[in-house]
Amino acid sequence: MNDEEYFYHPLENIEDIDEFYDAVERTHLTKSLSQERPYTYWTIELYDQDNGIRGGGGLGVLAADTRRIAEKMNIPFVLLTPFYPSETRQVLKGELVEDEHIDVDYHKFGYKYIDSVYIKCCNNLCKIDVVEKKFKSTRIIGITEPNFGELYSGTSGSDHRLYQEVSLGFGGYAALKLLGLKPAIMQLNEVATFFGALARLDELASNGMDFYEAVVYTRKHTLYTNHTLVQAAEAEFSIEQFERYVFPNLKSAAVKKWLADKFEHGRIKLSSASIEIAELKSGVSKLHARVANYHDISGNKVKFKAITNGIDIDKWVMPDLLTFYHENNIFNNINELNENYTEHLNSLTADKIRAFKTNGRDVLNKCLKNRPDQNGNILHFSNNDFIFDFKRRFVDYKRPDLVFRDTTRLRNILEPIGAHYVLAGRIHTGDAAMTAKLKHILDLVSQDEYLKTHVHYIADYDESLAFGLSCGSNVAINVPIVGLEACGTSWMKDVANLNLLISTHDGGVADAHMDDYFNVNGSSEEDELDMLYQQMEDTISVWENDFDLEYVMNRQLKAFLPIVSGARMMHDYLDYLFPK
Repeated sequence: MNDEEYFYHPLENIEDIDEFYDAVERTHLTKSLSQERPYTYWTIELYDQDNGIRGGGGLGVLAADTRRIAEKMNIPFVLLTPFYPSETRQVLKGELVEDEHIDVDYHKFGYKYIDSVYIKCCNNLCKIDVVEKKFKSTRIIGITEPNFGELYSGTSGSDHRLYQEVSLGFGGYAALKLLGLKPAIMQLNEVATFFGALARLDELASNGMDFYEAVVYTRKHTLYTNHTLVQAAEAEFSIEQFERYVFPNLKSAAVKKWLADKFEHGRIKLSSASIEIAELKSGVSKLHARVANYHDISGNKVKFKAITNGIDIDKWVMPDLLTFYHENNIFNNINELNENYTEHLNSLTADKIRAFKTNGRDVLNKCLKNRPDQNGNILHFSNNDFIFDFKRRFVDYKRPDLVFRDTTRLRNILEPIGAHYVLAGRIHTGDAAMTAKLKHILDLVSQDEYLKTHVHYIADYDESLAFGLSCGSNVAINVPIVGLEACGTSWMKDVANLNLLISTHDGGVADAHMDDYFNVNGSSEEDELDMLYQQMEDTISVWENDFDLEYVMNRQLKAFLPIVSGARMMHDYLDYLFPK
């Protein structure tokens, strides 16, 4: 087949496309958002229990927060995601975490069936149902079918995972057309959503637009957001897989060749393809954007715009504290920080901090009523109990085991004041190494008379437990290996709810200065461990002294509230996409 059959203009090799890109003026989007031309947000994971979809971690929680924030700001916003017909709950049996599988029915959560669309896979037409739930200015469009299975089922390069991703991309784009929507912007959250932009490119190129123009148009209206420096989300597929699941859904021969040229030695990384299809690229913290090491097809390092994640303040701050923030002109009605918020924070006295945490303890105890710890005990903490917590997805680089490296020293910190340490986190299905690490932690705890009654592992970490611990704990511990955390949002909820933060200088925490929180650092892991224990002792001392508590809490809030603000995050995205 000759070049003219592939393209409207001859193309000798892939470098011609690069030259064409370089010749095009790099302007951002100019059209306004509207209900017909919304901001479209593509995510393979949504964690929104109120709306029936239970994700696996921070990516899904962020997606739910972003939609809610867009709604408060009256932004036309469409979130596209699979609605998985099955989900997992994690239970602790003995000292091993096991998954329980639960069927989920979208009808029970207010979704309306719209119609069905079809994609081509393995020489078959596959029927994909489109369901929708509308809110004010926003909506969730779910792509579903009975054989989807669960979130992240199979390995990242498996046929089933590719089928899920292709269904979201081609099925989701067909759903937009079905509803008469034209994306003003397509935000691709991680590489699993690449096929949504590919579907748009294919539609433009197959409907008569010059191929070069179709590529430029698609790139200009696509934002690729990378959320992780540890490429668990990185996918690599063979050309044989694409011949079964992807190429049959492409109508344009030019697009097929463009995509085929992304393969090296018969395999493709979706990160490479995502970088090529999106002109706009963002990382989720200042540090992440600076150190993310990706290269385009010409070998040039990709530049990412730093837009640090934020949280939905209404969702994650306990009600009485949220009222304080509003009544004292710290946040406005849509949770933007007021100009003089630092002055207004001075009204947060030690007495008020302690009163808020007393109410937060009630929130935590209510959450724990039906959640036994590893010993089968239902916990109920008094207002005099001091609580450290570690709550986040269980992966190796987050180091849930770090504090247990010296159980004698840990006991010596906790025992003098009768303190507790609460451990909560979700282990990825099939992660045998982290399952074994948790068992090792619990074995160590069980061997110490004090720790076995004051260290508590709570299984099936979810939204309600995250909220309860943020409200009811005194100190949050966040110690990822520096350079591996893209942002993290669990610590944001802790800071907003008046927990003191002990953390390494990584992810979004590194947007602030090391002096603004209880920093853990060192030239070796032994040095870091020693500093972690020292900072735990120091936070206990701060909580015992009213003057220190007021000073440290105000310093922490002044530094971090601008960072954790979801309204700030959304403004940053809009300013990047639609510069004034």
